[in-house]
Amino acid sequence: MRARDLGLPLTGDTGPLNAITDVPGVEVGYTTLIEGDAVRTGVTAILPRPRPDVHLPCAAGRYSLNGNGEMTGTALLDEIGSVRLPVLITNTHAVGPCHRGVIDWVAREKPQVAEQWLLPVVAETWDGYLNDINGPHVRPEHAVAAIDAAAGGPVAEGSVGGGTGMNCYAFKAGSGTSSRVVRYGRDSYTVGAFVQANFGSRKELTVCGVPVGALLADDNPIEKGDWRHPPGAGSVIAVIATDAPLLPGQCSALARRVPLGLARTGTTGSHFSGDIFLAFSTGNVLTPSEFPHGEPGYDTLRHIPWNRLDAFFAAIVHAVEEAVLNALVAATTMTGRQGHRAPGVPVDRLVDAVLNGRIPRG
Repeated sequence: MRARDLGLPLTGDTGPLNAITDVPGVEVGYTTLIEGDAVRTGVTAILPRPRPDVHLPCAAGRYSLNGNGEMTGTALLDEIGSVRLPVLITNTHAVGPCHRGVIDWVAREKPQVAEQWLLPVVAETWDGYLNDINGPHVRPEHAVAAIDAAAGGPVAEGSVGGGTGMNCYAFKAGSGTSSRVVRYGRDSYTVGAFVQANFGSRKELTVCGVPVGALLADDNPIEKGDWRHPPGAGSVIAVIATDAPLLPGQCSALARRVPLGLARTGTTGSHFSGDIFLAFSTGNVLTPSEFPHGEPGYDTLRHIPWNRLDAFFAAIVHAVEEAVLNALVAATTMTGRQGHRAPGVPVDRLVDAVLNGRIPRG
């Protein structure tokens, strides 16, 4: 189930899959770990380029709305304006094994690339309500498996990969994606968004401009149960991809628009929510920042002028909003650690509230 399937009035023209994989060459893979009563976690891998070219840098930028979270490799990203290799998303306490897993995968698949140094990008959100987050359940081989599983085509959503144990607006959520097509003169480009949604207080939830959170205030064990979860806590990671040729600074500008899409779903940005966003463009191939060999050369970058970027900014806002809603409606009720329960969003009541302005009784 996806938000558009419900008839929700969403804005913009999507790509054929309405997913980040509509951007040519981008691939997504998951390792999902659901074991016993307490393991509800996993790993998500996003490949900016297909495997043969995944070591070739893409122009990239990032933005942190709230630094109460982690995305490794960003010091180098800020320095050189590019990203390469698989990008991983997992839980807060599994960043280390996933970082090691990327290195293991590159050493296996592209040993010549691993000969110098690797600074992978690994991001996280907190799944400790449902998951035994302090246990060593995510291991490097799970990260490798997620990268190996990466493929184009449709992308599973909800309780999969790094999103397995995540909640959003005190409902079960997790992984979500969406895309938009941007027409630029005689050309067309795609903007894709992927979110690991784990943020927001129930009272904030807004869908297509309708403040539905107060109407869906019942069945809220995450915020009102014996285990007190600070309203709005958790975090959100967003990865933005486009095949439009952009400069690194323009990728940063795209990343800065992610909060506007999140805000359309109601969040006001809790202190306890680490909100960190990465954007990359596959429209140019940059020179790898390795030890130089041979004769010196030049990078030549073709890019869309700054004064023509507004349509791309709008695409980010609309795709991020829809990706969050897709994560919510795809997920179903889950019980995990210590019997904690995360309720799935009551889809029928949600749709009735949005389309008819009311909630059915009973």
